[in-house]
Amino acid sequence: MTRFFKNVTVLCSIMIFFACGKKRMDIPPYTVSKVFKSDTLTTVNVHINNRLTTPELLLLAGKLKADSTKIKNLEIHYLLPGNTETSAGDHSFYASARYLKDTEVKPVDTLKDKNGNFLRLKVFGLSRKQATRLLTLQPNEIKGKNVLGRFIDDYNHTVIIPFNDPLDKKGDLYIIELDSTAKAVSRTVPQKVVEDGIDKWLVTQNGDYLIIRNKVLGQYAADGMGVPFNSIKAGN
Repeated sequence: MTRFFKNVTVLCSIMIFFACGKKRMDIPPYTVSKVFKSDTLTTVNVHINNRLTTPELLLLAGKLKADSTKIKNLEIHYLLPGNTETSAGDHSFYASARYLKDTEVKPVDTLKDKNGNFLRLKVFGLSRKQATRLLTLQPNEIKGKNVLGRFIDDYNHTVIIPFNDPLDKKGDLYIIELDSTAKAVSRTVPQKVVEDGIDKWLVTQNGDYLIIRNKVLGQYAADGMGVPFNSIKAGN
């Protein structure tokens, strides 16, 4: 009997050791901004401060699901600083998570939140490490130039760097876009158009344009009714 209690004590000590050694993951800071409802889906916009890992996104999804038990068909859009509230497709937000009905779960569905609910997670944007690398690139084109910001395009997985030349009396804007290999995938000198006191930079012959304001770069389609299909805060 004494030996039995010793074994139990040892086992409990081992369990306590591993329990204490397991790092507890805190729920990342977030803000719920808008809720969009349709006949088949309720979409919740959630603003996050930084690029999150898959475990962090799942942890946050579980928190939101637990707080929204009345919502049966829940989809979550994760928005980085600068991202537009109105979705214009997958490239206008960082990631999405959609909870599955029991009838939708397939053998390939292995992701669950902390409460055992199945969901499908899609991360459209770059990881924190990938984005940091892009933001630190120093192409020759910007040496000695006035850089207006560095903007991560999560849809194309590139960094957009608009700048001007202090020696250029015309005041033209130059834009270089680099991919993950530091290769320049585009070089543009957009035409400036001023409408209602706002500087718009035309980047295509169709009339697509950029607006840079308050360190946020907005990308607009010519027929987009003034709603950006992508919006990026500098340095994110």
